[in-house]
Amino acid sequence: MPQISIIIPHFNGEIILEECLASLGDTISLENSEIILVDNGSTDNSISMCREKFPHVAIIKSDNNRGYAGGCNFGAQFAKGEFLIFLNNDTIHKNKWTDSLLKKIQSDNKIASVQPKILNYFESDKFDYAGACGGHIDIFGYPFSRGRIFDTIENDNGQYENSEQIFWASGTAFITRKSLFEKVGGFDETLFAHMEEIDYHWKCHLMGYDVWVEPQSLIQHQGGATLSYGSPEKTYLNHRNSFLLVLTNYSFLVSVYLFLPRLFMEFLSLVKYTFSFKFSHSWAQLRAFSWILLHPHIIIKRR
Repeated sequence: MPQISIIIPHFNGEIILEECLASLGDTISLENSEIILVDNGSTDNSISMCREKFPHVAIIKSDNNRGYAGGCNFGAQFAKGEFLIFLNNDTIHKNKWTDSLLKKIQSDNKIASVQPKILNYFESDKFDYAGACGGHIDIFGYPFSRGRIFDTIENDNGQYENSEQIFWASGTAFITRKSLFEKVGGFDETLFAHMEEIDYHWKCHLMGYDVWVEPQSLIQHQGGATLSYGSPEKTYLNHRNSFLLVLTNYSFLVSVYLFLPRLFMEFLSLVKYTFSFKFSHSWAQLRAFSWILLHPHIIIKRR
């Protein structure tokens, strides 16, 4: 029985997938690990490439694109490991990177998840936008990371080499307990993609667990390989999902208290998009708020 199940949700991108799987082959031990590739309905040659070059990888095919959340949930159903590692397909990895994650999560039964240090694929002296060296969140539901605040990315000068508690571990790569993942109910597939890992770890905190970063484990991440950082769809998902978390993961009174300030911040963001002539992003944000207004039943169900 494998100890670790590495689950990679995938939708197109033959080149990035080949590099990711080759890197895994060079940096982990397959004796205690299994690799599960969840194909979210790819239309390119990436799956046939995987079958030919990486026959040890288990391929789970979905008839439709389940997104990150649904793809990971689907893969977890087939996982045999005690621990799950959710991993983006546009990553490469330092030797034995899973060993440090496993050692850390096994050190305390109250640790829900651990993420590695994540550097940028193209500029390895910089942190990566998606998770950097451990995620936090402000009271209004806006996430930030050690090494990245808003669009400002820090150089990695060894300033975050300490392992410490964080609020959320990046969906780019993190290890978690399969038993806890199942107890929480996996990722909320309503979110589809973006901030589902924050939602998951918020729930873990509410259940009394901790989340850590272990910088001795190191990977590099391209970012935006499936959905670019400048995509209006990314803007829509981030604004919608962030607002949804504030309305459902706090106590009722706190959610009510934060609603108007958060709404005002959304308005300021909308003004910024508009005066920057990013009209597609303005529209995406309006769509996000409209979704919140039109889906009170989902808010009630999540609460």
